Amino acid sequence: MSASSPVKIHFLGAAGTVTGSKYLIESRFQNIMIDCGLFQGVKELRKKNWESLPVNADAVDLLLLTHGHLDHIGFIPRFIKTGFNGPILGTKPTLDIAQIILLDSAKIHEEEAEKANKEGYSKHQPAAPLYTIKDAEKAIAHFKVVPEGEDIDLAEGIRAKFMYNGHIIGSTFIELTLQDKVYVFSGDIGRKQDFLMRSPKRPTRADYLFVESTYGDRLHPTDDPKEQLKQTVLKTIEKGGSLIIPSFAVERTQTIMYLLWQLKAEKEIPDIPMVMDSPMGANVLSVFENNQDWHKLSHAECVHMCEAFKIVSAYKETWETIDDPTPKIIIAGSGMVTGGRVLTYLKYAIQKPETTVLLVGYQAEGSRGRKILDGEKEVKIYGKWFDVKADVEHIEVLSSHADQSEVLDWLSEIESPPKTIFIIHGEPNASETLKEKIKDVYGWNATVPELLSIAQV
Repeated sequence: MSASSPVKIHFLGAAGTVTGSKYLIESRFQNIMIDCGLFQGVKELRKKNWESLPVNADAVDLLLLTHGHLDHIGFIPRFIKTGFNGPILGTKPTLDIAQIILLDSAKIHEEEAEKANKEGYSKHQPAAPLYTIKDAEKAIAHFKVVPEGEDIDLAEGIRAKFMYNGHIIGSTFIELTLQDKVYVFSGDIGRKQDFLMRSPKRPTRADYLFVESTYGDRLHPTDDPKEQLKQTVLKTIEKGGSLIIPSFAVERTQTIMYLLWQLKAEKEIPDIPMVMDSPMGANVLSVFENNQDWHKLSHAECVHMCEAFKIVSAYKETWETIDDPTPKIIIAGSGMVTGGRVLTYLKYAIQKPETTVLLVGYQAEGSRGRKILDGEKEVKIYGKWFDVKADVEHIEVLSSHADQSEVLDWLSEIESPPKTIFIIHGEPNASETLKEKIKDVYGWNATVPELLSIAQV
């Protein structure tokens, strides 16, 4: 291999924005995609999910996944429909999670298209799903498990290493060695101190570094999330209402369940019903049970935590929960209030002053969760407008993304300055702020690539 062979990097998503992670490394020898996620949030971004990528999908040899969140894996069925036919590599928990999320996402797309056609609120006639369950199953057939922390030969002179980074179960950063240069993709970096995950490993060499900047412009609060959760529960009970927690099914739901289980066991909150209504969340619990070496919980803790909740799977049970006027705690997907069971609860509860809606994760610009967090007085759910009369609270400290200081710490073991640092996966202010902070702390120059731009290195 010639060390001078040009390599092109296509920024197909999560550039200038948080969601839609997709990066194509194009070389003479192999074309490798890192992540293949859905855009979420503002309508103009979501519309891009319906567009084909400006690259030849059938010319991409491999897809490597940092982790299983929808904004990193949710475009795979569409990518395959446009010609991609290679293997999809990830750790075992990542592929377990990806299977759950893709099937759930496909089911939601099918159901929402059917509902839109039945109730006539779509501008498209007929409304069609972004992809179907059959499309998701075709994608899953391409999955290939790789070990964490070991060099994987992809082709002659090309190898990859998937390194634990603590964001969610199975998540990694990826070291890709190509033409004797190391390309490091951070994925989503986890927290140094997390209730469920261990601390992230750190890269030691990066010629070309791609680093997330979701919270690149801020530090997470230092409040005790367990105490915040306790106070929110107590205030809601005092009002005689229910606490609704829209939650990401992977890791965030399990963290909230863990904290609530602890609070109830310690008699810090009353013995009121606790419901986890997310079929996907229930499946993720089994991933935790089957991958003990990826997280901190013992098998016994997993069992006792689950026993403290009513785990809802059938939609009929959702309606039974809604019809029961007893104050309760409900955890339901999705985390940004963009779809899922939580919408059904909010239709009937968000107009009640006694309800509390607790947001516990990042709310992307344009998402329904962001609108609720920003204090909008009305939200649109299934084509109808609802007044927001519920109390809205936010526990930011539970984020599973590293903040600015944790990202800087994650960079601290890189032995020599990277040739180029690309600041990705962040809204513009967060990315620009992290860029300047890296310059201040390390003296390294960085760039913030634009969506659909191409860099040659």
